[in-house]
Amino acid sequence: MSHDHDHDHSELSDIELRVRALETLLTEKGYIDPPALDELIETYETKIGPKNGARVVAKAWTDTDYHARLMSDATSAIAELGFTGRQGEHMVAVENTSGVHNMVVCTLCSCYPWTVLGLPPVWYKSAPYRSRAVRDPRGVLKEFGVTLPEETEIKVWDSTAEVRYLVIPRRPKGTEGWSEERLSELVTRNSMIGTALALDPSNQEETA
Repeated sequence: MSHDHDHDHSELSDIELRVRALETLLTEKGYIDPPALDELIETYETKIGPKNGARVVAKAWTDTDYHARLMSDATSAIAELGFTGRQGEHMVAVENTSGVHNMVVCTLCSCYPWTVLGLPPVWYKSAPYRSRAVRDPRGVLKEFGVTLPEETEIKVWDSTAEVRYLVIPRRPKGTEGWSEERLSELVTRNSMIGTALALDPSNQEETA
């Protein structure tokens, strides 16, 4: 598979430069408050954006036919739910199991499935994550609070301008009979990147 990131990387850099210039201009003129803007960005990174992906995962957990379509052609299956657009044209779903845990990285830049995960987190674009995720995935997971059994195989998938990955986390035990909407609340952005597990349903019930 080709790992040509040049087009995607230059495009992303141009967007970031334009956004930074606009933010500086608006701040200087007093039109925006930087802390408030940071909070808004954080909301889109962790709450609003990833809800698309969470819906995909929850449907895959509950609908065997949809699960099969997602695993065979993720781009089309995701489009069934209305999630299409740039940065999500060529999707591949990889599923966590009792013996395999998947994690996604982009080693050369920051290719990321915006369509289903929203804005990429800062750490995903950082050089330490991009290099260490490949060399020491188990150590990186531990820093995110995820400790897996030694016998669990960790597969690291390198996103490219051609292909982006969506991790399907394992469905938590004790969620039998839950609706898709309720299940989606257990799916976080990090669990769909592979740096976290789905949320504990017992804690979800306590806060419901």
